[in-house]
Amino acid sequence: MAKQNKPKQVPDTGYEWDGIRELTNPPPRWWMISFHASWIFCIIYFVLYPAIPLVNDYTKGILGWTQIKEFKEAVAENDAIKAPYLKKVAEMDGQALMADAGMRNFADSSAKAIFGDSCAGCHGTGGEGAPGLFPNLSDDAWLFGGDFDTIVESITDGREGSMPAHIDTIDEAGINKLADFVIAAAQGKATPEGLAHFNASGCADCHGEDAAGGAINDLGSGAANLTDAIWRFGSSKEEVLRTIRYGVNEDPDEVPNTRIAIMPAFGEKLSPEAIKMLAVKVHQFGGGK
Repeated sequence: MAKQNKPKQVPDTGYEWDGIRELTNPPPRWWMISFHASWIFCIIYFVLYPAIPLVNDYTKGILGWTQIKEFKEAVAENDAIKAPYLKKVAEMDGQALMADAGMRNFADSSAKAIFGDSCAGCHGTGGEGAPGLFPNLSDDAWLFGGDFDTIVESITDGREGSMPAHIDTIDEAGINKLADFVIAAAQGKATPEGLAHFNASGCADCHGEDAAGGAINDLGSGAANLTDAIWRFGSSKEEVLRTIRYGVNEDPDEVPNTRIAIMPAFGEKLSPEAIKMLAVKVHQFGGGK
């Protein structure tokens, strides 16, 4: 009878459960190589880079690398690349900057972050504004002018609209007639009688005899165009009445319900080059003149 070979017995830990023994086979060679490579890598990393927190400090590593240092180096590299373009922006006037396709694209793309940091909080990421709060920069309604130089002036020095409160100078019936005229004018349905009352009330001094706005009539007042159906504070009669009664940017202590419409100046916060590039972006939102 042939001799039968018994399977090789592998030592075990002595633990068995449901017929399954826990063996003491060594791990595979590839696993051991990976294990030793990992702790060697950790030691090298700890020597080269910041790694171990201490009580008041941390190990710096012999390379002296930090995220802040890497960030500053990247910023410096980016600034070096942009420097010649910014020099051109500083040397070019608005007309030349807008006419040069390459520089216009550089200004527009560079202004994206500036606009996001300084302007989007009020005017929205696309310049769409917020009804009743902040003007829309993507339409063609400009209180102070939409040409490049005027946009630069608005960004640099800020703007503060002004409209007197009429609650103490015009009776309630007269204010209601004015509100009706304003709403009708925006719809293209203004009557001669309404326009006559509008002019007699002194509104034409700012808004023009045709109610088409100060900037359009070159009055320089920044008064809104009342005929274009673009509303700064809302188109309902209630909102129109509030604006007429309490005005814009009156002293809140004296006229508590006055509208507040103030754009801050950025001349001391942004460089002239940044303001020029912002002006390009605002001009290109769609309404630049």
